[in-house]
Amino acid sequence: MEAEKFPIVQITEQGKSEFEGIVATEFSLTIILNNRELVTLLCSPTKLDYLAIGFLFSEGLLKSRDEIKKVIVDGQRGVVQVKTKEDKGLARELLFKKRFISSGGGTVKGASFYSDAYIQVQANVESQVVITPHQVFKLADEFRHHSQLFQASHGVHSAALCDTKSILVFADDLGRHNAIDKIFGECVLKDIPTDNRIVITTGRVPSEQLLKVAKRKIPIIISLTVPTGLGVKLAADFGITLIGSVKGKSMNVYTCDWRVVPHDE
Repeated sequence: MEAEKFPIVQITEQGKSEFEGIVATEFSLTIILNNRELVTLLCSPTKLDYLAIGFLFSEGLLKSRDEIKKVIVDGQRGVVQVKTKEDKGLARELLFKKRFISSGGGTVKGASFYSDAYIQVQANVESQVVITPHQVFKLADEFRHHSQLFQASHGVHSAALCDTKSILVFADDLGRHNAIDKIFGECVLKDIPTDNRIVITTGRVPSEQLLKVAKRKIPIIISLTVPTGLGVKLAADFGITLIGSVKGKSMNVYTCDWRVVPHDE
């Protein structure tokens, strides 16, 4: 169940009224990797296998789909177990860094296992993909109307993998980070290429979002809102075109604006 109904009292200057409103469901998911309890995420109760796999890839704990032996989803218990063909083992210090991640995310070191060393190993994104303003506005408009859950509750974030013409993979979640992990997890399990693609998100783009995108070699990320300062700096460092504040027929291009061209090339 993605959403729940509750009685609500609405109060305005004109008075008080009662109605039944829809709110997004909050779910607690524990990811277990090779029998080791790794992390607990607050999320929406959908696409839990994609979320778990996307999270493990984003954190660098999985490198290839070929490593995965089995994914077991227990929705009743709120557990996803991921087993790999070889138990590479997790560093002892990583196990002690288990994090409880809120649906809203947080700072890099407070919300995940990212470190300065991890940031330094990211390779530049050298894609020559370009996009026109018209294509950005068209994709953003389609994206805004894609989520029935958002239309009903206004309580979730969304993320999508696109080409320059259409949405290819879409996910909703309470957390903007989880929504990104869901689309990438689906790409991993379904062998959907991410090179030369575009990511659209409803959330702001902080550094950890940028790292997730850079790891999948995505050349363009579009946000309906604004990035953070470190997000902009990392986008520039990785050669990613970062577009934000897309509203109507207006947008801000923060980095690598050469990928935004007046007409189709």
